[in-house]
Amino acid sequence: MKVNYNKCCYCGGCVGVCPQNALELQETVLVVDNDKCTNCGICTKFCPMGAIKNE
Repeated sequence: MKVNYNKCCYCGGCVGVCPQNALELQETVLVVDNDKCTNCGICTKFCPMGAIKNE
């Protein structure tokens, strides 16, 4: 998964829907734990800014 930090508004909407708990919002940085992420794509559907892409 890739995050476009220029588009991310740091709302945290993706964090709560991740079934693997692979996302964490730390102030103004979205941290992705790639060891936990399974690229399921759920977070991409909940991102209002289109900042998250499965790659």
